[in-house]
Amino acid sequence: MKDSKKHKFDYFLAIVTCILLVIGILVLANVSANFSQEKFGRTTYYLFHQIIYGLIFGIVLGFIAFKINLSFLRKYALIFILINLACMALVFIPKLGIIAGGASRWINFGFFSFQPSEFLKLTFIIYLSALLSSFMKNKKAFTLVPFLIILGVLAFLLTLQSDISTLAVIILVGILMYFSSGFPFWHTALAILICTGGIFGLIKIAPYRMKRILVFLNPGIDPMGMGYQMKQILIAIGSGGIFGLGLDMSVQKFGWIPQTMSDSIFAIFAEETGFVGSMILISLFLLLLWKGLRIAKMSHNKFPQLLAMGISCWICIQAFINIGAMIGILPLTGIPLPFISYGGSHMVAELIGIGILLNISKSSKK
Repeated sequence: MKDSKKHKFDYFLAIVTCILLVIGILVLANVSANFSQEKFGRTTYYLFHQIIYGLIFGIVLGFIAFKINLSFLRKYALIFILINLACMALVFIPKLGIIAGGASRWINFGFFSFQPSEFLKLTFIIYLSALLSSFMKNKKAFTLVPFLIILGVLAFLLTLQSDISTLAVIILVGILMYFSSGFPFWHTALAILICTGGIFGLIKIAPYRMKRILVFLNPGIDPMGMGYQMKQILIAIGSGGIFGLGLDMSVQKFGWIPQTMSDSIFAIFAEETGFVGSMILISLFLLLLWKGLRIAKMSHNKFPQLLAMGISCWICIQAFINIGAMIGILPLTGIPLPFISYGGSHMVAELIGIGILLNISKSSKK
């Protein structure tokens, strides 16, 4: 009986993930066809690129993450994040780093590009899980200082890359993990205060960031820029009604909304599938969050508990930030929608995260 349960696979988590991936591929095939035809002369270029460099690479690395011993992740957590930070620095090397949208965030490998900051979310969670689980052995240790130092280092590098959105996700996940570790509440409260002040300062010193906040509050300030984008996104979502216009029937995907393949892909999905389709998608992310937190609760040790919680919160916080920006309750951020938006780096990182979750689930059933 024990052997039969020893390697029990978490089909629920795998099925939810597969449904999200299928939705992502179908929506991308629809949204990208016109852009792909105009730029490359064939409708499937972006789709195949996502399947090869996002889906296939992600599944392979996710499978490795599923099979690997969790103690290996804990032992080499510092090495993983240091390698990631080194890659973050490489983006500033001329010809190797790619500048897009005024920011250096990608490393060019010729036939594909790589965005280290997408993997930083995962390596940060792995390292913080290892660090906090070791600190939890001594509840009297003053853990706030090393926690804030780590966030400060990441904030410095991400600010150089003008990637405050990723920094916000990392801070949110980090604070949730720190709070759940059981350290004094005033530590968490002080961390929230310091991080909130830091984010506000970074927004205030950069005019374009402050403009994004002001346009969010009043789109009329920039009616032909970000305000226009927000208006068109809401038009797309509103046009979907209850059941949507139907698959491949979107009007807004034909150049009315910027970044329809990546950041704004939810708007096209909502336009074509309506309120019902949107709620199904949101429900899938909520199920993923519920399952991830359940896996964390079932884990026997602190490291996998924190790791499972961090990964599930990361993916779902990112999803709700993206969707929140699309429906107008948050400023536009540039955060991709997990498993759905175009982009190989974020999809590979997310599938590795799912592989680790499946690994923790399997280990907790032993």
